[in-house]
Amino acid sequence: MGCSYHIPKTNIDLEEEDEDSVETLTSYQCLVNKTNEDNLHSQQNLVNKTCDEGNKEEADYQKTIKRFEELVASLPKGKGWMTEHLVYYKGCWLTAYGALKGLMFIQDHFKAQPTDIFLATFPKCGTTWLKALIFATMNRSRYDFPSHPLLGASPHDCVPFLDAYIFQNNPVSSIHSLPSPRLFATHIPYDLLPNSMISSGSRFVYICRNPKDVLVSKWVFMNKARPKELPPLSLEDAFELFCKGVSHYGPFWYHVLGYWKASLESPEKILFLKYEEMMREPFVLLKRLAEFLGQPFSLEEESDGVVHEIIRLCSFENLSSLEVNKTKVKRFSNQLVIDNCDFFRKGRIGDWENHLTKEMIERLDQITEEKLEMVLD
Repeated sequence: MGCSYHIPKTNIDLEEEDEDSVETLTSYQCLVNKTNEDNLHSQQNLVNKTCDEGNKEEADYQKTIKRFEELVASLPKGKGWMTEHLVYYKGCWLTAYGALKGLMFIQDHFKAQPTDIFLATFPKCGTTWLKALIFATMNRSRYDFPSHPLLGASPHDCVPFLDAYIFQNNPVSSIHSLPSPRLFATHIPYDLLPNSMISSGSRFVYICRNPKDVLVSKWVFMNKARPKELPPLSLEDAFELFCKGVSHYGPFWYHVLGYWKASLESPEKILFLKYEEMMREPFVLLKRLAEFLGQPFSLEEESDGVVHEIIRLCSFENLSSLEVNKTKVKRFSNQLVIDNCDFFRKGRIGDWENHLTKEMIERLDQITEEKLEMVLD
């Protein structure tokens, strides 16, 4: 009957095994150490690269600020509506530390993309309404109407002003990581847009309005936003300034003509709308807007009432009644904070009749006919 047994290892065998284990362990540890060193080196390189990029961006940022400070000191000044003064830059009146500074940051740092969509307006021409319509149209497949973002956020949060966004999101490069298509708004006249925006293939939606309604709406709005230390701006003073072209992003006629002429040259890139027509035929004009934006409504969407639902969602009556637009504020900068309710006044055509004298109406009509004859036809 056989038996099995175990032969114990000798001291010599154990010593040889220990030496082999130590050698293997040492080799492994060296490999781990080298890998860690390589990872740390790669991470440090990434940190250094990020720091270098951040330092370069900050240096470029400071260059723009310096250029702005040198420029603004040399520009002619005029009486402001919301601020004490406006500055005259390349044919346009701008607030110095808001509009002009924002424009220079856009010129120096913003890189437009072919898929970008810009809403361009002269102030108080239906900006808030069009922001809502564009946002709802472009995102109608993402959000249900009962829980739509516009029910809890201002249209100015959904479609930010480009210059204000750049101010609030430093570093500027953060703007380039936004999902496509990016939706922005601007009051910048067409002739002052950087070539990168014009030649990028981006699309612009422009809306104009009867200048008499623009004047009255702007006068009311600017007085609400005007600092308490400045006296109220009278309608008579506002009227004279408006007629002379001295108003934010003015002259009004220069602003309208710039985008109107560009829309004739590039109708596939610039859609020119009129506030009064949008008010009279919202269904027709919203369909036209959607087609221009590359998001036409399908027959099924039309039959399901999607177009009408967007019009209802973005209506003055609905937006102005929402809690966010009655009690919240919009912070454009540390210096400019506007109550959301101030963006909703009356939302109708012809309120100028309740404010302007016969002489004012005749003079403004004459200037408009001379300046915008082609547009009005």
